[in-house]
Amino acid sequence: MPDTDNAVVDIGPEPLSFDEVVKVARYGSAVRLTEDAIAAMAAARGRVEELAESPTPAYGISTGFGALATRHIDPELRGKLQRSLVRSHAAGSGPEVETEVVRALMLLRLRTLATGHTGIRPATAKVLAGLLNAGLTPVVHEYGSLGCSGDLAPLSHVALTLMGEGVVRDAGGELWDTAEALKRAGIEPVELSAKEGLALINGTDGMLGMLVLALTDLTGLLKTADVTAAMSVEALLGTDAVFDPALQLLRPHPGQAASAANMRALLRDSAIMASHRDGSCTRVQDAYSLRCAPQVAGAARDTLTHAATVAGRELASAVDNPVVLPDGRVESNGNFHGAPVGYVLDFLAIAAADVASMAERRTDRFLDVARSHGLPAFLADDPGVDSGHMIAQYTQAAIVSELKRLAVPASVDSIPSSAMQEDHVSMGWSAARKLRKAVDGLTRVLAIELLTAARGLDLRAPLKAAPATAAVVTALRETVKGPGPDRFLAPEIEAAVRLVASGGAVSAAESVTGPLA
Repeated sequence: MPDTDNAVVDIGPEPLSFDEVVKVARYGSAVRLTEDAIAAMAAARGRVEELAESPTPAYGISTGFGALATRHIDPELRGKLQRSLVRSHAAGSGPEVETEVVRALMLLRLRTLATGHTGIRPATAKVLAGLLNAGLTPVVHEYGSLGCSGDLAPLSHVALTLMGEGVVRDAGGELWDTAEALKRAGIEPVELSAKEGLALINGTDGMLGMLVLALTDLTGLLKTADVTAAMSVEALLGTDAVFDPALQLLRPHPGQAASAANMRALLRDSAIMASHRDGSCTRVQDAYSLRCAPQVAGAARDTLTHAATVAGRELASAVDNPVVLPDGRVESNGNFHGAPVGYVLDFLAIAAADVASMAERRTDRFLDVARSHGLPAFLADDPGVDSGHMIAQYTQAAIVSELKRLAVPASVDSIPSSAMQEDHVSMGWSAARKLRKAVDGLTRVLAIELLTAARGLDLRAPLKAAPATAAVVTALRETVKGPGPDRFLAPEIEAAVRLVASGGAVSAAESVTGPLA
């Protein structure tokens, strides 16, 4: 969780940090436009107004949009042009998108406006900031964005709210007509002027917001994957010799080295592992799901690092079309194409699926007497009468199967639009939506491994687990009882999910190891 002591996030021409995005999107922090931002917007706005008065057509200012860009729009119709743009593009459909996602896309659009490259009026940007600070979230729908020209439909639903139209939810989640909600909040709706409708909707803000949120979640989940893998290696009487630093140096991937270091720290001083180092163990090497845990989780970490690099570049970008350049030119461009973001969203879904797949294989080993090295069948109290964790593994398997479907890239698809003017699109929004589902799935798979591995460690008594893994078991036992006859299992799985999602499992381990890599 980011530090939320600083309640206000300043929005200026400079890039936002990941933590700042999460503060505003997930934790409701307020925003404040800086004086630099207001000055930059005012300067760019002056240039837009010059072009609006010129007889020379300027895209999006005195022309139509997309395939209709060939029509010159008379000055008296340009306000209507912007309003019509927003109303027609607010064409989303399907379930509502989560509040944190909508707040993220609002914030990131506001930051792009604050760069002074869009030509919007400062007063219009202030209304968008006012919506965030009032906790009013426009209703945005699942379907509608092709990820090029940015997230048009989702952002149009936000722009519609600035006009006083559409519907919003307040901070408590209650649905309101926008005009009434703005009145109650003391916010005056905007009468859009030249270029402003386009400036509000032409960006990759939705897919980028979901990427930043996913990076935050996956950073914690990959540490959790090391925790649950270590618990499984220990409870399945595996060896930690394969995590030796000298072995990791032979293949110097930084993510692998970090993951192996975590495994060593988590397994340090384990009496269970010491018990089979006396020469009685006849196994030469462990199964891949145990032995190769750092290689898979490490590759996922390196993928995360690459995705974070892309996200950082995108947070430093001003995505709009046309843009106002520092020398005063207003130029069309293709920076709204979501390919850079779409690719890494897909990469992360692949990594999430593979980490989950390996975790499920470790769970399955606990349940099979031929592979669990002395544990009861299915970790049941009375196998045959009790089924233990048999069906918990089914649940894991079902989720992993879904994760594999979600790992199919969205960014390789393209459906032409706008009468073939927009003849190649990124599908980055779709990649982001499925990644959110993948993050949830990985959370649940790791929770079931944690639940199962904790029972396995308990069943190794009187041998004691490593201090770090024992701390995780203790944290789980605050809400989930230890081994015994079959109980209603779904609530126990959900308790484990909460422990993983909250970062509690990692925090418990780190209370012994110190910060994990």
